[in-house]
Amino acid sequence: MAARATLHCLTGCAIGEILGMVIGTALGWGNAETMVLAIILAFAFGYALTLRSILKAGVDFRTAFRVALAADTLSIAVMELIDNGVIALWPGAMDAQLADALFWGALALSLAVAFAVTTPVNKWMIGRGKGHAVVHRYHH
Repeated sequence: MAARATLHCLTGCAIGEILGMVIGTALGWGNAETMVLAIILAFAFGYALTLRSILKAGVDFRTAFRVALAADTLSIAVMELIDNGVIALWPGAMDAQLADALFWGALALSLAVAFAVTTPVNKWMIGRGKGHAVVHRYHH
């Protein structure tokens, strides 16, 4: 269950993270601006995926939004901290361009490391009835 929850989180985070890195890099933005955009989009897409599934269960928007925040905030925060930390610390990764293998390789590895670190966090939260355990109450 924790791995599935983390994979769900990774999907939203990866969409936002990749989109943010691609947009910032393509526009020639600095490292800080690109990373901030990637983080904002990762949170937005992460929350949106959870929100979509809760709304699909017939829950009103306000409740669904609160559940998404409660379920995903820590998971997304840990994932983004690890993901962006790997990219920031990898020599040359923040300066790599879209056509560089380093850009895509560092991004892929950073997401894999983030998944590995975030899975135990989600397991801990689910074991305490928090995180995605809350979302599963709304699945049919």
